Amino acid sequence: MATNVRPLNDKVLIERAKAEEKTKGGIILPDSSKEKPKEGKIVAVGQGRITEQGERLPFQVKKGDRVLFKSYAGTDVKIDGKDYILMSEEEILAVVE
Repeated sequence: MATNVRPLNDKVLIERAKAEEKTKGGIILPDSSKEKPKEGKIVAVGQGRITEQGERLPFQVKKGDRVLFKSYAGTDVKIDGKDYILMSEEEILAVVE
């Protein structure tokens, strides 16, 4: 886990879910045709967005939440050999409960 990374302001660090290895029919997918999952687990959150009045707004998500996000959301980063996505909270579409 990326314990040494602290996102700033309204940013969250997400560990992307694993891509499907096979189709439902059992066909094994090569790496080039695997679609990147639009789901992941939050591993770190910033301190929240700052309003124009200087107030800090709390997050609607928390560390450990499983979330869905936009297809091209965030920035892919590699930390300690693992792939993560760094994105704004507003790019998250839903929490999976």
